[in-house]
Order: sequence, then structure tokens, then C-alpha cells
Amino acid sequence: MNTLSLRAAALAGTAFAALTSVPALAEPSFDLILGGDAYFQGAYIRQQQDEGLRPREFANRYRLVVTPTATADNGLTYGARLRIVAGNGDPTVSTRNIENDRAFLFANGAFGTIQAGVINGLSDEYGMIGPNVEGVAGSPDSNGILFLNGSSTFGALPLAATSLRTLIAYDTGTKLVYITPSFGGLSAAVSYMPRSGDSNTSVNRRTTDALGDLLSFRDVVEVGGAFQTAVGDFSIEGSAFYATGKAVRQTDGVVSQSFEDLNSVHVGANVGYGPVKVGASYAYSGDSGYAEGLAQTRAQQNWIFGAQYSAGPLLFAANYLRALGNDSATMSTPSKADIWQGGVTWTVAPGFTAGLEYDYVQSALQAARPDGSDLKDRAHIVMLDTRLAF
Repeated sequence: MNTLSLRAAALAGTAFAALTSVPALAEPSFDLILGGDAYFQGAYIRQQQDEGLRPREFANRYRLVVTPTATADNGLTYGARLRIVAGNGDPTVSTRNIENDRAFLFANGAFGTIQAGVINGLSDEYGMIGPNVEGVAGSPDSNGILFLNGSSTFGALPLAATSLRTLIAYDTGTKLVYITPSFGGLSAAVSYMPRSGDSNTSVNRRTTDALGDLLSFRDVVEVGGAFQTAVGDFSIEGSAFYATGKAVRQTDGVVSQSFEDLNSVHVGANVGYGPVKVGASYAYSGDSGYAEGLAQTRAQQNWIFGAQYSAGPLLFAANYLRALGNDSATMSTPSKADIWQGGVTWTVAPGFTAGLEYDYVQSALQAARPDGSDLKDRAHIVMLDTRLAF
């Protein structure tokens, strides 16, 4: 990261200060920290259900993080963070947009950390899902399977195939977060979000939405903790989080639809020795978000097993994901997916990497959808990944 020290000079006395003989106050001295990351990916996809689809596609993203921060005489560190994302909001439309997915105030002290604003869920930020949680090649957090987006196969995947921790931990609705200080490597945290999907200057106090709107949850609370320690070449890290909230009912004034409340848990751990690290995680969300009264449901859950080996500038990784639940497109038909990933990442220079990843996806609906469709698919994805972190 590049740090620009912006030192504000003391303000000259204002006319008001002169009239009242009150001395002018000096502006606080802030450091402005700039950072971010960017990637470019190219993929070749072969799948059985490929009618009307091209086998090649590109994707890219650029994020800029701006953090003004200051430290008071009593040791309190405070400031704000903004993460700006430049990308294509809809992969089916060729428009561009710039938006923020982080915009919050923070304060750090002996009491711990308080964050308030637009930020992702606790388990999305701190939950362990495998050795490579930053999205390098071979990681379950990488974008390989997102190249199936736009196909009927992607909608047939259970939501647990892409929501790998607590069910809506990826939601960046406005939150209030408290994180305890670290005690021997262990920290606990709790967050409160009035309503999912409600962020920045949006104000939405409704407890009922229009029929057909996207499912939302209100009064979402997430609590949990993470642990990290290392002794010599041996390291261990683990996490556990639980999220709960009330589902928002939908109605058109005549017909109404109720949904199952949010109850989701995620646990994970990684163990490392020297250049080797292995990890596993499990998430269970049950019927969270399903429409009440569905004829057929399958509990939402996933298992992830992964390993990595580092050799100089090369990092080799492999992962397996089993996901179960109803299909993410309609949330009405039981589905399952098995995803194998393997890859290698080369650190070309500090902050600059290139990687090659292979994904094999096998998915199936366990019963025909209400429209009669019965989808099974197998997909092979080869992805080149180049990224920069600064």
C-alpha cells in the first residue's frame, strides 16, 4: 500500500473566533492510505448443456480502497474506509458501472473494534473455508464456476455452491459491528443489520415487500469468533459463526407469501506445517429463505476440503466442494453439485501473480422443476488468472 501523509495546518482564526476571543482549533492530522487489487481472467468452458453459449469468455475487476485514519493522544485509532469497485454489474448487459461495496466508519482501541456502515458479514470476512481464502487459483473463493453464469446450469446449482459460509454473509447491507480484542489469538464478534440489501443512504423500514421481489431478511444478527496461532513451522486457525434473522413477507394485497427465517451456521479450520496447509469447512442453513409450504425441499449445506503446497514462487492448490439444497434460480427443486478445483499460482513479482486453474462441475436437479425441466450437467472450466494487489 502507498501511504500519503496529509498533514493539515492549523486554521487561522475565523472572524467569529476573533469576535469571541476563542482560539481556533487545529484540524486533526490524518494519514490517507490507498490500496486495492485488480484481476483479469480468461476461461474456456465445455459443458453438456451449452446450447446458445460461447465456449470462451473474459472477466475483470478493479477495486480501490481509500482509508483516512488518525490516532488520538489516548491511543484511539479512528477513520473510515471506502472500497470502490469498477466492473460490469450485469454480465448480460454491456454497460459499465462504478459502485462501492465497503463504506464504513471504524474505531480501534483497548475496548476492541467498532465498525458502522456498508460492510460484508462476519463469516464472509473471517470464516475459514480452506487454505486459499483470497481467491488465488485453486481456491473455492475463486471465480472459476462464475463462468457458468448465464447458463441454466448456474441457476440449477444450490445456493450453497456459491454462498460458502453463513447463507447471506456476502450481503453488504448497512451494519453495526463489534469485534473484541485478541486474547491469545482468539477474537469474538457480533453484528446487527436492520435489513439485508439496504445500504448507503437507502432507508427501508418495511416488514412486507411486493409479491415477487427478491427475498430479504430483517433484524439479522451474526455472532462468532476466529482463532489463529503459530509455533515455529506449525500453524492452526479456525472459526465458527451463526447468523439469524426474520424473513420479509411478500404480498400483492390479496395473496401473500411467507418464507422461512434465517438460521445458518458455518465452521472451518486450517492446519499448516512448513509449506503444506490443509483445511476443511462445513456450512448448514437448513430451509432458510425457502417459501413456506414447498412440496419438496433439501436442507442447504456444503462441505469443503482443500490443500495447498508452496514451493518458492509457486503455490499448488486443490479443493473439493459438495453442495446441497434447492436450486438457486427458483429455490423450489432439490439440487446437488460436486465441484473439483485444482490450480497453480506463480508470484511473478511482489503483488503480481499469474495462475492457471481447472474446475470440474457436476450438478443435477433431483426432481423435475414445476415447468417440467430436468437438468443434469457436467462442465469443464480452464481459467487463466492474472492479478495485482497493492
